[in-house]
Amino acid sequence: MTALIITPKGLCECLYTEAIDLSVLGTLTVARATNIAFDNASQQWTVQDMGGNALFSAGSRAECLEWERLFLEDRETSRHGGTS
Repeated sequence: MTALIITPKGLCECLYTEAIDLSVLGTLTVARATNIAFDNASQQWTVQDMGGNALFSAGSRAECLEWERLFLEDRETSRHGGTS
C-alpha cells in the first residue's frame, strides 16, 4: 500500500514507489532515508540510517528491503499523527 501524506504546507510526502507516477504531481525532491549495504565482516545485509547506525540486519537483502519499507511507513505515519 502506498500512502500519500499531504502536509499543512501543501507538500506531498511518501515513500517513493513506481506504483504511482509521482511526477504528474510536479517536481520531485527525493532523499534517501536509509542505506542497505552488505557487511563483509558479518556476512549480513544491514539497513543503516544516514548517520551509519545499524538498524536491522539479515542474511537476505530482500528481507532488509521489506523491513526498511515497514519501518519507514510506520515512522512516516507516526510523524504525521496517524496510527499504523
